[in-house]
Amino acid sequence: MSRTVVVAPRGELAAVDTSATVRLMSSLLDPDPAVRGAARSETLAAPHRRMPPVLFALSENLVAEGEMAEAARWFYAGQLRARYDACRCTDTTAAQALAVLRDRFGEPVNRWAFADPARVRRAAVRAVAWDRSAPHDYDHRWIALHGMGAFTGAGTGVSTPQAEWAGVAARVRAEYLSGLREVLREQFGRR
Repeated sequence: MSRTVVVAPRGELAAVDTSATVRLMSSLLDPDPAVRGAARSETLAAPHRRMPPVLFALSENLVAEGEMAEAARWFYAGQLRARYDACRCTDTTAAQALAVLRDRFGEPVNRWAFADPARVRRAAVRAVAWDRSAPHDYDHRWIALHGMGAFTGAGTGVSTPQAEWAGVAARVRAEYLSGLREVLREQFGRR
């Protein structure tokens, strides 16, 4: 017999509110097309205010609508923002959230995008351009809730100093595009 154990975050992490994210993700993935459509409109009205998991769920919502180019754009934007959040999180175990999200939402988008190198390149470049220009108006500490520190630590000091964030963001974007070029070179022999 299994049982669920709920561990309440402590310290700084106790203030991280993911309730809107959970609600919006649930609505984006709802079986009712009207609920999914309303959630899609709500998300697209202010995507810069959404935690990255919402952007991953938005990508699945768009896949269901057959809007593959937009699904890829938002999947890669979510992936990029989640990487950024993981890189500025002091708990390195929190980065596992990115792998979980990629595994849960990535297959249909990646299958479609990687069928044509121009597609995946275009989607990734659009995601990076959007990330560079759109503010990050959400609580980036969401990712720390997925690390071991949320369960074992005091939940304080979960972010690198804010003065470092611009450099981290630039590095993450550059590494993202560089990684894409490497994957395309391996798969297609192109840059």
